[in-house]
Amino acid sequence: MKEVWIRDDFIKLGQAMKLAGVVGSGLDAKMLILDEEVLVNGEVCTQRGKKLTEGDTFTYGNESFKVCRKG
Repeated sequence: MKEVWIRDDFIKLGQAMKLAGVVGSGLDAKMLILDEEVLVNGEVCTQRGKKLTEGDTFTYGNESFKVCRKG
């Protein structure tokens, strides 16, 4: 599982996907999320603006990412 490091208390799912390099744009993230191809904490998520906090995970395809907080 790869880690996505954030400085704030949360990050939105679409932003986390861009930060992790899963997608190149917010539109790409939106389409994958609406097509129910992204899991958050093991469950399908269709909310692009879903807030992820430290310890949350998201999965697309074979890759899983864990949100970690700096500081």
